[in-house]
Amino acid sequence: MPVLEARGLRKTFGATTALDGLDLTLQPGRILGLIGPNGSGKSTALAAILGLIPHEGALKVLDRDPWTARDALMREVCFIADVEILPRWLRVSQTLDYVAGVHPRFDKTKAQRLLAKTDIKPSARVRDLSKGMVTQLHLALVMAIDARLLVLDEPTQGLDLLYRKAFYDTLLNDYLDSGRTIILATHEIDEVQHILTDLAFIDRGRVVLSCSLDDFETRYLALVARPEHMAAARALGPLNERQTIDRSVLLFDGVPRERLAGLGEIRTPSIADLFVALVGGRGDAPGVAA
Repeated sequence: MPVLEARGLRKTFGATTALDGLDLTLQPGRILGLIGPNGSGKSTALAAILGLIPHEGALKVLDRDPWTARDALMREVCFIADVEILPRWLRVSQTLDYVAGVHPRFDKTKAQRLLAKTDIKPSARVRDLSKGMVTQLHLALVMAIDARLLVLDEPTQGLDLLYRKAFYDTLLNDYLDSGRTIILATHEIDEVQHILTDLAFIDRGRVVLSCSLDDFETRYLALVARPEHMAAARALGPLNERQTIDRSVLLFDGVPRERLAGLGEIRTPSIADLFVALVGGRGDAPGVAA
């Protein structure tokens, strides 16, 4: 049974259409990278998945309608937003006591064990923690809940490289197993490419690409074409062409590697390369300098 199944998902805010017939399916035990430029409908899609807004179309999360069965769903779903939501006056130990009091599937001992691996002191107040430490605290609280689905919305935004790496290492080593699923919305595409199992590109309220990372790596090829072979390369119908300092790089979808052999250097493109090819021109492509 899919963890997430959306068909024709639609949401409008006045005259603005945020979701325009979005279709998406996610199986258990997967890590989905939800990628989209600003204003693409990504945050609205997450809000619908979490049962925060009503919507048109069909949506099931863990076989429940998130709008009508949100109370039951939230026992099996956790969420980390891109903003600090913990009261700043609370002590770290009090945050554990609070979550233990409101969530029946929270394991306080596990949270304490996770925090013991950090520099966070139980007596510290949230207001005295760095942004990186607050993110670590959020993650420890969430990972100590026996949830089937974890939704992350730009969870490492504003953190330095070391904190971001530690965050994702902890996520992989201490949280994910075959019974858990993660939806990760992020602009840092290349940074998380190594942990994803699935991709979904959203643009203007629709999914423009949905595939596994295995399919991505076998389906798409980048060719750094030799100048004398440019005409032959272009004749194969590239998705996209971009210019480097001295060469052209062409991105192909489904063209066999043997047909590109001899035309230049063949590479596996990055997710950011594919995003630019399919969604480019918006000026705010995630993980790509404008």
